[in-house]
Amino acid sequence: MYEWVKAFHIIAVIAWMAGMLYLPRLFVYHCEADPGSRQSETFKVMERRLLRLIINPAMIATWVLGLWLVWQSGLYRAHWFEAKFVLVFLLMGVHGVYVRSVKDFAADRRRRSQKYYRVLNEIPTVLMIAIVVLAVVKPF
Repeated sequence: MYEWVKAFHIIAVIAWMAGMLYLPRLFVYHCEADPGSRQSETFKVMERRLLRLIINPAMIATWVLGLWLVWQSGLYRAHWFEAKFVLVFLLMGVHGVYVRSVKDFAADRRRRSQKYYRVLNEIPTVLMIAIVVLAVVKPF
């Protein structure tokens, strides 16, 4: 059963990361749309659906399956896992920023620039690379 749970954990991570990499691109384009325009309203729907139907469920599945795996394997004692856990919490923080941004755009509040969202888009990529290296290489 461990290998099946691990496979579904990896699938959930892929889905979560796909959403985490796509959503800020939508924010970049949403910044260009005039508030209240048809284009802006379309972006609102896309952002809300992506968050609620893909990103949030994938994140929950990632956590549930990952915690089961770490409990079953006893890896929670490994130093590389502790570092990975911290990075996943940072990724959760970015997720929280995305949730806030979806709410801001839904209310036509434009607090950030395109440049902000372009930079924000790179953070999950860097975290993902570090997390994968820790999980695969187990450097310490």
